[in-house]
This record gives sequence, C-alpha cells and structure tokens, in this order.
Amino acid sequence: MIDLQLEDEKWMQEAIKQARMAEEIGEVPIGAVIVRNGEIVGSGYNVRETTHDPTAHAEMVAIRQASESLGAWRLLGCTLYVTLEPCPMCAGAILQSRVERIVYGTADPKAGCVGTLMDLLRDNRFNHMTEWTSGVLQEQCAMLLTDFFRRLRVRK
Repeated sequence: MIDLQLEDEKWMQEAIKQARMAEEIGEVPIGAVIVRNGEIVGSGYNVRETTHDPTAHAEMVAIRQASESLGAWRLLGCTLYVTLEPCPMCAGAILQSRVERIVYGTADPKAGCVGTLMDLLRDNRFNHMTEWTSGVLQEQCAMLLTDFFRRLRVRK
C-alpha cells in the first residue's frame, strides 16, 4: 500500500527542484512535475520573463512536455505537482488536458483558482473535474516565493 502523503511529498520535492531552476535564471520560483505510474512524464518551471510568453507558467510548460512525451493531449492517470496554486489559465489547461489530480504547495491569494478565489477544478458545470490536494510542503513552497521577492525588493 502506497502512503499517499509520502508520495505527494516526494514528488513535491521534485517540483521544488524545478522552482529553484527558475530562480537560478531570475524567474519567479514556481515549479511543476507531472507524474504517471510513478514516473515523471513532464516537468517545467516559470519562464515568462525569459521567453516573453505570458503563458509560460510552470504548469503550462509541464503539461506541454507531458503531452509530447505521452503522445496525447489527454493526460489520463496523471497527477500534477506544483509549488503554487494554479491561476485561472493553468486551472483551465489542467481541465482541458484531463489531468486526474493536482497537488499544490502554497495558496495564491491573488490568482489561485483551485480553492482560494474559486475552485475551477471541481465546478460541475465543466465536463471534467480534477481532484486536488493543497498544502503539501506548504512552508517550503511559500518560503521560495517569500525569499525571492524579499531579495528583489532589497536590490531595488
């Protein structure tokens, strides 16, 4: 029997590694991995500034990579782990790609659409709903962002 909490923490650590890669290039440290059958099939981190692409959120990058590696737009049987609660765009992409479950680290009080401002993933008006879990390694995920923005303010 797999301990779901331990499994979630294991994969969130991988998302945190992705977030640190974003931070290394000066991007807001948000990372994501998509797992199916115990294997990462997609990963990504925030590259909006680097690519000048407003859709280049960690989740979007990971979804594109997972779709390519699986050869399908439906990410059936997949779980997405992300350090920050998804925004409306990413929540929409999660629904459209049929991700089965999402696990996020820390809530986003400004744009979170997986329980904070609204819950797009469990809205029964859509033809697909995605289960979600929040608060996995919350403190670590929140500190990535807090420390990043603190350093940014000091530089200015």
